[in-house]
Formats: sequence, structure tokens, C-alpha cells
Amino acid sequence: MTGRLARPKGLGLGLRSVAGQVFALQAVIVVVLVTVGALALIFQTRYDSEREARNRSLAAAEAFAHAPGLIDALKTPDPTAVLQDRAETARRAAGLDFLAVMTPDGIRYTDSRPELIGERTTGDIARARAGESFTEIFTGEPTDAVRAIVPVRTEDGDIVGLVGTGIEIENVGNVVEGQLPLLLGTAAGALLLAVGGAALVSRRLRRQTHGLGPLEMTRINEHHEAVLHAVREGVLIIDADRRLLLANDEARRLLDLAPDAEQRHVTELGLGPGTAALLASGRAATDEVHRAGDRLLAVNVRPTEPYRGRPTGTVMTLRDTTELATLTGRAAITRGRLQLLYEAGVRIGTTLDVVRTAEELTEVAVPRFADFVTVELLEPVLRGEEPSGAYTEMRRTALTGTRDDHPLQPVGDAIRCVVPTTPMARALDGGHAVRVTDLHTAEGWQAQDPEGATAALEYGFHSLLAVPLLARGVVLGMANFWRADTPEPFGEEDLSFAEELTARAAVSIDNARRFTREHTMAVTLQRSLLPRVLPELSAVDVAFRYLPAKAGVGGDWFDVIPLPGARVALVVGDVVGHGLHAAATMGRLRTAVHNFSTLDLPPDEILGHLDELIDRIDQPEAGDADGGSKTDGIDGEGAQPRDRMTGATCLYVIYDPADGRCTLARAGHPGPALVHPDGRVEFPELPAGLPLGVGGMPFESTELRLPEGSRLVLFTDGLVEDRERDFDAGIVLLGEALSRPGRSPEQACADVLTALLVPAPDDDIALLVADTRRLDPERIAQWDVPADPSAVGRVRNAGAAQLAAWKLDDIAFTAELILSELITNAIRYGAEPIRVRLLRDRRLICEISDGSSTAPHLRYAATTDEGGRGLFLVAQFAERWGTRYTERGKVIWAELPLTTGAGPEAAVHSLAPDLDALEDLAW
Repeated sequence: MTGRLARPKGLGLGLRSVAGQVFALQAVIVVVLVTVGALALIFQTRYDSEREARNRSLAAAEAFAHAPGLIDALKTPDPTAVLQDRAETARRAAGLDFLAVMTPDGIRYTDSRPELIGERTTGDIARARAGESFTEIFTGEPTDAVRAIVPVRTEDGDIVGLVGTGIEIENVGNVVEGQLPLLLGTAAGALLLAVGGAALVSRRLRRQTHGLGPLEMTRINEHHEAVLHAVREGVLIIDADRRLLLANDEARRLLDLAPDAEQRHVTELGLGPGTAALLASGRAATDEVHRAGDRLLAVNVRPTEPYRGRPTGTVMTLRDTTELATLTGRAAITRGRLQLLYEAGVRIGTTLDVVRTAEELTEVAVPRFADFVTVELLEPVLRGEEPSGAYTEMRRTALTGTRDDHPLQPVGDAIRCVVPTTPMARALDGGHAVRVTDLHTAEGWQAQDPEGATAALEYGFHSLLAVPLLARGVVLGMANFWRADTPEPFGEEDLSFAEELTARAAVSIDNARRFTREHTMAVTLQRSLLPRVLPELSAVDVAFRYLPAKAGVGGDWFDVIPLPGARVALVVGDVVGHGLHAAATMGRLRTAVHNFSTLDLPPDEILGHLDELIDRIDQPEAGDADGGSKTDGIDGEGAQPRDRMTGATCLYVIYDPADGRCTLARAGHPGPALVHPDGRVEFPELPAGLPLGVGGMPFESTELRLPEGSRLVLFTDGLVEDRERDFDAGIVLLGEALSRPGRSPEQACADVLTALLVPAPDDDIALLVADTRRLDPERIAQWDVPADPSAVGRVRNAGAAQLAAWKLDDIAFTAELILSELITNAIRYGAEPIRVRLLRDRRLICEISDGSSTAPHLRYAATTDEGGRGLFLVAQFAERWGTRYTERGKVIWAELPLTTGAGPEAAVHSLAPDLDALEDLAW
């Protein structure tokens, strides 16, 4: 048959055939390997089981020996009663066979076998008594086991007991026996699989050889020779005597071999020393790089298969990698730099903190680009201000290096560039990076600080890149890249890379600087709009805390406003948003609250006025072309729309110390916490109310009667909730922090912040803690007045007697005058019931209430008028006066200082001959 290779007949897997011998050899090897492997697995499994038993016993003993309360239990009169159940629980949890607590002499306090309690343990425990923890294979009574013994130490190091744990040898062996069927089954399966695989390989070999004869093999050899000399890879075949048998054309070209090189020893071929030594040694090599003239060759050496037990030689292949190595090296460097720039974009600027951003630049560049990196920034940049043109002095802000024992100036030092020829000064003046390949030749740098330069050179610093930090064309500072451990100096490519790296960092630093400036401005504005000093009041003792958010100042605020009648208003509010707008909005709302509070309105009406005010402010103003928001700043294209004020919440509380009444109303704000005198914390339910500016629903007030000595706590939601804690969980923590009795308001504020404050709050926090007080009943006097003008004198006399009892004779005449005028006005123009109340607080307060809602008006009477001068006199001689409305009428009040000079009283005497005559001059 032409063109086909004839297959010999009768070829099978007999031992005389190559395929049969291969099969037999593989079968024997497989059997041996599987047997050895199975035995090794058995022994290894037993060893692992023992080791696991040791580790588990020692870990359990250590854990129980250091368990809280163990030493105290050992000191009790009956340690067994205390420890037996605990020991059994720990033993079962750890999966042990026994766990015993013993005296230092080995007497058992506890044991898994109760009959052994009180018995001395067997075996050598001297090492444990000496303070050493150990494990051992114990043989003896009561059972053989893998045992661990650990001493129990006191804080002084004294050994007061021992803890012994372990697993019985029988149970350790059971683990191995339990795995034995699986191991044997696996071995049998592997044996069958390997034998079957060997049979398939041998059969495949028989089919592929086809019983080729010499002619066919010669033809194949000719084909191989043709291929050998055609490939673009050098091939050398060396015999066992290290003589060259064959070299293809590519090998001759790469190694520049002589035409008669065959049969020469490898040391006589003119090869390089390394290449000749490699061929002479006969060792294998993979892609080793050897130089041949101006070429770099990748060399692979493999020994050939031995023939009849003797080595036959080696085969070497050669590849020219000169250009490939150059390109690969450049590509690797470029890829590394691109990766580093990518990481810089991700890692630099993660926070809006100037110092941290500078530190991130140094951390990115060390050690993959430089051994040490320092960053110096101008002082205005650190403060968030716009940098000035002078940059001869900067502050070292960040420093990172491969070692800590460097001679560089530490962070915080002032860095001065007074010598104009230093690399730093030239970089700042030119606005571009300056490279110094050898610091030994940098005369300007050495002249700047001779002592420091000498120390740096001795340390090993040899190369420097000084790069200015530029953003928007303005110098923020500079970064210096140093090499000490890396032997290569900085190159030209390093220069451009450093500029790109610092340019990215400079943008982040400038962003952080701008944020710092705006944050500082917002904090300054916020603090200027908040109360700096709270008024001293008899009604409450107040402490407060305000903390701006790390991300930016918000619109939280609080206030304590004195009200007539010794009352006080406590206010807490929150404007949604952050920044200058929120702070400014907060100031407008706080001012409005103060103005509305002067009207002495109930809390729900004040919130209603605030809501109406915000609605009115947010209405489109005249001049808006489309009825939309008005624009601030420059008109025309690009103008920004004015921000709206909506999204504010508020809690308004009025407390009256005369009777302990507390009136509250809220607009979308969390209600207060009420701490009772016994420490019980309550969060009263209040009508929720919509936030200010939403509109549509009226606000409702709630009235509470506070026990004497109660504490009111007002707060914003930033205190109790954040990203990782919801509102309800924060309220629970707040209640726990406020429940500690005997704490002053200042101490209560500190307790609350300690319990609830997170390291970086996302929102502002405003906290107001007010301890309420009651006015002493002896400081309050009140009378019911009939609607009869003759009653004025009686009430005035009663008031004079009360003033004398209070030792306020200095102001008695003025007080009687004001009291007479206000009572006369109520009788003539008011309605019953009429009541007079005098309060002696920090001022004397006169209050006359009646059932009429008609408001009095101050007017100037003509010289011919018989009346109309009553309120004029009140306004002249009272420190303050006013009117507030109640549900069933009004209250006219006037305040006088507790002491006064002779001037007002003399003026009164000049205006009126006596008080009875003045009553006719009233409204």
C-alpha cells in the first residue's frame, strides 16, 4: 500500500513490546506510590489527630485558667461547689474528655468524674508548678490521654492552682480508625484509576508508533533536520562528554561559532564564561539571560533522556532578547508609573483636610518612587487662607520614609529657602521641578544648612527632586522626593512623573484649603450668631454644648430668653443643610424668635409666626422674570438662584417658676427629655407639628406641671442619630446618660457627649440642659381685687406691707405708684376676675390680670386733660412694662429694680402730691 505506514501484526501489550513494558513499569510504580501514600496518610492522620488534641487541650486549659472569676473562686472555702458546673460546661463546649481544676499540688477541685474530686492527679506536674504550660501523652490511671496542664496565676505572678484538660487516647485513635475505610477506599480507587490510565497510555503509544521501520524513521529525521535549521531559535546539542554534536544556523549566528565547531569541547567554542560554565555543568536552566557580544540571550538547557542507564547529553536553546528586554523594561516602568498615578488619584484627596492630603501624597510615593518624601506648605494654606506671593518660609506638613532614623527635619518645623541656588528655591522661582542627580555636587543645598546636609549625605541621601505644588498657577508649597536606599538617581522620566503626581496632589490640597476656609468662615459665623453667654436666671440653671459637624457647619441653634414674670423660654432649632447659607438662615430665625418672644406669645403662636415669616421670605420677589427664585450677585446669564429657607425645625418651651408650669410646642423637632428628681428619664409625647416653612397645619401647645428639681434637656437630632445609629437607639443611650443622679448641668452635658458623640459627627449637635427651680412661696404675694375703686387703697396698703416685709423700702413709693395705676386701670377698663401678684425675683415684678383682652396704649396727655397719664407714669418709673394675653384675658406687668436712687422717687413726688390723687389721673 503506497503512502501509508504498515502496522505490524500481533502488536499488543506483551512485555516484549515497548508499550507492554511501559504499562508494567507504570503499574508497579502506581502500586508502590499508592501503598506508600496510603500508609503516609494513615500516619499523618494519626499525627494530625494527636496534634489537634494537644492544641485543643492547651487552648481550652489556657482559656479556663484565664477566665474571669477563676482566681476568686479558688479563694472561696469550697471551690468545688463554685467551679464544678463551670468546668463541666466548658469541657462540653470545648469537646474535651476531661477538665480538672487542681491545687498547685495536684489535688482535684473539679473533674468530669466526680469520684476523682479530692484525689491527687497522677503524672509529673512539676513543670506546671514551676509556671510552665505544657502538653504531653499521658499513660496511667485513670486513663491514657493527650493532656495539657496550665498554671493559674494571680496578678502578682503567684500560682494558686492548675487547670488540666485532655482527650483520651482511645478517642484520638477512633478518629483515625473512622477515617481508615475512606483512606483505603480512596487508595483502591486511585490504584484502579492509575492502572486504567497506564493501559490507555500504552495502547495509545502502540497506535501512534505504527511499528515504523528504518526508512520511515530516516525520512522523519530528514524532516526534523530541515525544521531544526529553519527555526529562528538557536539549538545546540551537547553529548555526555560536553562536546558539541549539532548547532543549527541560528545558533551559529547568535554565538558566532566557527564552521568546524562540531566535536569541540564547550570550553573551546569561544563562548562567554557564563554560557560555557552552564554547558559544562550540565545543569538545567530556564530563560537565563547571558551576554554574547552586544546581545542578550535567553538560554534554556535541558538534559536528554539517558540511554541504557548512561547520560547522553544536553540540549540548549537560545533566543535573542536584546530588543525585547529593552521594550519590556520600558513597558514595565511605564505600567508601574501609570498604576501609581491611578493609585494617587484614588488615595490622594480622600478627605478635605490639608494635612491629611499632604500625608497621602507622601504615602503614595514611598517606596515605589522615592525612599523619602517631604511636603512643605505655606502657613496661609494650612490656615485655609489664600497663599501670598512670599514663599521663602514654609511649614513641614508631612514626611514619610522607608526608615525612621533619618536626619530630615521633623513635621512641624519651619523650612526656609534663603539661598537662591538651592534646588528648592530654584523650583519655586521657576515654577517647575528641579532634579539633582548627585547631592554631593549641590553646593547651594549644602550652603543652606551645612550641618544638616553633611548628616544627610552621611546617611546616604544622593538624589533629589524638588517639585513646587501649583494649583491655579499659585504656589501652595513644595514636595521633595529623596533617594537614599535606591542606588539609581532620578532620571528625566522621573522628573515628568513627579510633576504629574504633585499636580494631582496640589489640586486636592487646594480643594482642602478652600474647604478649610469656608468651614472656618461658617464656624465663625455660626458661633457669632449663637449666644456666647447665657443670662443668669432664677428660673433655671443652664449648661449648653454646640459642636459643628466635621463635614461642614449646619444650622443648629439654641437660646435662653428671659420672659416677664420671672419666666424663661428655652429654644432649640435646626436648619436643614450645611455651610454659610445654613448658618445665615439660623441667624435670621434666631433673631425672629427673639423678636416674637418680646410679644410674650404662647409657644404655638410663636411657631405660627415663624412659619408665616419663612413663607413670606420664600415668596418670589418683585423683578423675577418668571416668578421663580430671585438671584443674588450679578444679574444676567450665569446668575445663581437664591437659596430657600425651608426645612427648619424648632422646639419652643416656656417655663414659669412661680407654679412649675411648662408650655411646649414643636415644629418637626424632637421633643425634650424630662429628668425627674429621682433620676427617672421621660420623653413626653408632644404634638409633632410640621417643620417650619411647610405650612398648612396649625401648631399645638402642651402644658406640663414639672416637679420641683426637674431637669429639661433640649437637643437636635444630630446628637442621637448618625449613619450607624438610628433615632430610637440614640434616645435609649441619651436616657441612660441622663439617668445618673447628682450631676450638675455641666456634668450632664459631658456625660451625654461621652455616651453619644461619634468621632466625626455628620450633623451639628446642639444640647441644652436646664435644671428648673421654683420661686420660694415667701417671694410671691397675690390678692384678688373686687371691681370697686375703693379697693385700690386696701390693695396698695397690703402691697406696701409686703414690700416692707421684703425690706424693699427703697422702692416702696415707686412700686405703690405703679401698683395703684395698674389696679385703677384694671377696675375702670378691665373685667373681673381681677388679681394682683407681686414677685420678688432679681427684680420686683408687679402683675395685674383681668378678664378683658383690651390692650392699654401709652399716650401723652395734654396739659388740659384730667386723666391719661397713668401709663406714662408707669413707663417712666418702671424698668420694663408690657402686656401678655392669656386664655381668659390679659396680664399687665411692670418690673422695677430691687434698689433705686432718690431721683425717681423725688420725681414722682414732684409730679403728684399723693397716691390717692394720682388714681384720678389714670386711663
